[in-house]
Amino acid sequence: MTELTPEQERLRADVRAFADEVVAPRAYEYDTERRLPLDIIGQMGDMGLFGLPFPVADGGQGRDYVDLCLAVEALARVDQSIAVTLEAGVGLGIMPIFRHGTDPQKQRFLPDLLAGRALAGFGLTEAEAGSDAGATKTTARLDGAEWVIDGTKQFITNSGTPITSVVTVTAVTGEHRRGDGSVKKELSSILVPTDTPGFRAEPAYDKVGWHTSDTHPLTLTDVRVPESNLLGERGRGFANFLQTLDEGRVAFAALCAGAALGCLEEALRYARSRNVFGRPIGSNQYVAFKIARMQVRAHQAHLAWMDAARKLVAGEPFKAEASMAKLIGSEAAMDNARDATQVLGGYGFLNESPVARHYRDSKILEIGEGTSEVQLMVLTRELGLATADGR
Repeated sequence: MTELTPEQERLRADVRAFADEVVAPRAYEYDTERRLPLDIIGQMGDMGLFGLPFPVADGGQGRDYVDLCLAVEALARVDQSIAVTLEAGVGLGIMPIFRHGTDPQKQRFLPDLLAGRALAGFGLTEAEAGSDAGATKTTARLDGAEWVIDGTKQFITNSGTPITSVVTVTAVTGEHRRGDGSVKKELSSILVPTDTPGFRAEPAYDKVGWHTSDTHPLTLTDVRVPESNLLGERGRGFANFLQTLDEGRVAFAALCAGAALGCLEEALRYARSRNVFGRPIGSNQYVAFKIARMQVRAHQAHLAWMDAARKLVAGEPFKAEASMAKLIGSEAAMDNARDATQVLGGYGFLNESPVARHYRDSKILEIGEGTSEVQLMVLTRELGLATADGR
């Protein structure tokens, strides 16, 4: 069942109008300048987008995860960077604090985060630890009543903006010896305010795409935060991280679907208006069939994330559906970006074209929030099949 409530239809229409009237006209400007337009983020905060899936009592909008995904999808049609700022800001930034934070932690960070006045990041990935979170080398040790954190993180979204207030950092807080003699790392999550001495966001990456999205490596040198900044139970960092990723993949899949839809809309607009040999190029069967396949992909991607989001909201198991939605959506976005560029021809190769931006941006959709290969690993395990490494 994919019907939307009247409130959800209004939300989608409002965010779509905002994307078309506010985001799209300036997208080429800030993409070229490689900066996050904080005024637009502020307007998104004023619209309540960062607080969509959170209770009114906590300062949110009292909606649900479907509503968040609808907003992300609508924004991604015109600018993936703006969409991922919202998606990561909520799924990776706010959600861990909301799910696992203490009341004092929530009271400190959530008001500004839910209002879009601040952003938060999730510091998981390292040079040798991403999909393999067990390889984390960042450490945190207790010294009296303080955690002392040392390590580096890579590819951390929303980690270095002027309004970034906190980054959740995963770190090894101890080790346990198993019965077979092997050592298991104890992984925990700790909240690190960005003004803490020793915390440094290094210069932003020079990326192929997502130029507007804020992404930095992080260095933590003798970073000291109170023991009370532990997020959730000690040693539960890995389990909590998996829950964060499962939920995040649903919204990420919505972003993918939005990108696929944006490419479809641009190709359709051009095919109807571009005349060659006295008729629109869309009247040529080859072009028409290519665009029809783009429609199929965008529709499948939308249905896939909707199915996963409905199950998430209903409290049903959704791990497999989230992975399928992310896999279907990322492939749809990449394929549609390639086909839309072909339909637009030379115009599709100009950076000022939304299609060119989608072409550059969409490859990361097959990598971020778990690569396509990771999604296949998840699905084989959910099917009860062993992967090649026997796990």
